[in-house]
Amino acid sequence: MGSEVIVELQRNATDWANVVGEIVKIERKIFPKHESLARSFDEELRKKNSGLLYIEQNGEVAGYVMYSWPSSLCASITKLAVKENHRRQGHGEALLTAAIEKCKRRRVQRISLHVDPSRTAAMTLYKKLGFQVDSLVEGYYSVDRNAYRMYLDSESD
Repeated sequence: MGSEVIVELQRNATDWANVVGEIVKIERKIFPKHESLARSFDEELRKKNSGLLYIEQNGEVAGYVMYSWPSSLCASITKLAVKENHRRQGHGEALLTAAIEKCKRRRVQRISLHVDPSRTAAMTLYKKLGFQVDSLVEGYYSVDRNAYRMYLDSESD
């Protein structure tokens, strides 16, 4: 394993186009077309109250997490992806933990996400970090593909 770092994508970053380009490639490879934000990624990232963290390893984007916080009441993890050749190295956990910390610093009370119940690695990761299943959302991804809505509540200080 080489050098790796979690980077927050800044709106005015000089490497914005390159990073977004790499993320779009990952997005297209991992997610089915109807679940992919590849076409609207740049637009999504420019929205107020949205953020993206990515892991850079040896000069390439190894994975990313996208999140938004419409209010201090709630935030959503909208995307989490790690390139296949970088999986099982702790990148997903590191990215998700960093996004949770960003949300907690904004005093967000609840973080939610949706996940396909058949994605066992993702389910295991979310549960490990304290997310709980809230409900089953039928037809969330497509007519025959459901999702669990999961949440993590911030501890009261």
